[in-house]
Amino acid sequence: MTDAPSPPIHLDKIMEGLATNPALPRELVRRLFAYRKGLGRVAERPDLSDDMIAEIIAADDHWLTHSLALNRSLPHAFRMKLAEHPDPAIRAAVVVGADAAPRELYERLIGDADPQVREHLAQSDHVPTDLRTRLAADPDPKIRAALAQWWTQAPESVRRLLLTDPEETVRAGACATYFRRLPHPVPPSDLVPALLADPVTRAGAVRHCTLDAATAERLAHDPDDEVRTELAEHPDLPPPLRDILAEDPSPQVTLRIFARQDTPEPTRAAIHARILSGVPPLGWLTDHRTTDDDALEREIMHAIARTQLRALRLPWVTAAPLPYADSPYACFRASAAMSGSLPAPVVARLLDDEESSVRTTMALSTRDQIDPATAERIDRSYRPDKMTRWRPADDLPLPVDTLRRLATDPDPRMRQLAPRDLGLPMELVRHLATDPDHTVRRAITTHPRLPTHDLTRLLADPSESVATAAAGNPDLPPAHIHRLLALAGL
Repeated sequence: MTDAPSPPIHLDKIMEGLATNPALPRELVRRLFAYRKGLGRVAERPDLSDDMIAEIIAADDHWLTHSLALNRSLPHAFRMKLAEHPDPAIRAAVVVGADAAPRELYERLIGDADPQVREHLAQSDHVPTDLRTRLAADPDPKIRAALAQWWTQAPESVRRLLLTDPEETVRAGACATYFRRLPHPVPPSDLVPALLADPVTRAGAVRHCTLDAATAERLAHDPDDEVRTELAEHPDLPPPLRDILAEDPSPQVTLRIFARQDTPEPTRAAIHARILSGVPPLGWLTDHRTTDDDALEREIMHAIARTQLRALRLPWVTAAPLPYADSPYACFRASAAMSGSLPAPVVARLLDDEESSVRTTMALSTRDQIDPATAERIDRSYRPDKMTRWRPADDLPLPVDTLRRLATDPDPRMRQLAPRDLGLPMELVRHLATDPDHTVRRAITTHPRLPTHDLTRLLADPSESVATAAAGNPDLPPAHIHRLLALAGL
């Protein structure tokens, strides 16, 4: 029998892990330059010396050079050199990686012949105003549309050019219901009538228009769902039209009516029930052979509306929370929980709410009052509406004695928290390193008390995420790193 570690299953992923290992000796970093699989992440290291950077550029490998161009620690002289690279993808990556480069870089690239380079410049808030302004007259409408979407705080002269652009896509980007940056721009008031008359800018103009009776009536019957959705949120919407839109076939429209402060409670209740009742049949996303495209689209829109309903937070409820702390609508109770001014009995009730989102919101709003038992309960019962890495324990940290108890918890999701105790007893560290759940093994892989034997064994883990994390552990012995590089032909 030998105590030597098993050969790694995921050698390519291990090389990626080594590329990010902060303790990797310089001579071993250099050996990774010859690795031609993956995306060349070693070139994104912040500790590259000038001679190492020159070596990467001389190698002329696409992915290695592309990663180097994205390196936010790249010295300016090398960034200028890559700005002359013949591959436009490299030049575009230079723009992305340059957080606040000297003006000369942007001067060199602003007239680049390749549209993808100019599009990234249009998206960058680091480009000097006078240079970025030139893109409002770019011959490619895609560039102008990108500028309209990303440069929300452009000078008024630029916004006017974009809002009156001859290309529909540019105007639509300049007057939209969604922008890539906050705050959203407000169009000049004298342009609003024309924007409201233009089908491609109408939806974006609704929130900025003066809503007289004739305009409201016309917009309420617009065939574009997005126009009616925006109208449903307008503060000056007449009650009769509000009631008409409450029966709109689009769940996006009725959701906005649901969220209005002036909506009568019977109407609000009917909309809530209608949105929740539109539950599609099992497998509707994967097996829709018996339905037409319109029916499928309706099901998708109802599913989106249900998700948005759960995530809805209403400032007017938060401002006056007490009447809504016992609302039948979870989004109202969560909005009330955000106020930070609720009486203790109400706080206790919302911390025990049936909905995870309400409990979590209440806990985060009163985090200085949350005891360890409640913090653990909130995290254990957390059920996010969408995929996210965040969990309540990130903001409601658990004490050491709780973390150590969780090391043997039946729920692997809770066992993942135990490695947050940096002083975790050795027997628990080793126990977690052999956990049947790969997410738990992944969590313990970077623990500072993990013995070398267990760390090197995890390099051969059947889970690629575990093997990758093990390779990135700064405590990985140089002898094992040399062995891995040799196995990779480096």
